[in-house]
Amino acid sequence: MIHHVVFYELLPQTEPGEVEEILRTSRTLLLRIPEVLGVKSGRNLDSSSQWEIFVSFEVDSREKLRVISENPFYLKFTEHVVGPRRIAESAMSFEMDPAKDLKYS
Repeated sequence: MIHHVVFYELLPQTEPGEVEEILRTSRTLLLRIPEVLGVKSGRNLDSSSQWEIFVSFEVDSREKLRVISENPFYLKFTEHVVGPRRIAESAMSFEMDPAKDLKYS
C-alpha cells in the first residue's frame, strides 16, 4: 500500500471559500479514480507554514500511482482546480507496509 501526499502553497489572494472548494473538489474528483482507495485533505493548523493545505490518497502499488498521474480526473484537479491557485507543491509517497518489497508491486 502506498500513501501519496501533496502539500500546496497557495496564492495569498486565495479566499477561504476557494480553499474549501479545492479541498471538497479534491475528494470528489480523486474518489472517481478506480485505483484510488481513499482520499484525505485538509488545512494546516500552523499558519506560519509555507504549506497551507494537503491532499493525500492511497493506492495498492507504484504502477497504480503511475496510472493515476495520467487519469483525466487527476489532471482536472491538478491543472484546473488547484493549479491556478498554487504557488508551489511538495509531493511524497510513503510505503504503508514496510515488510513488503515494493519494487515487485
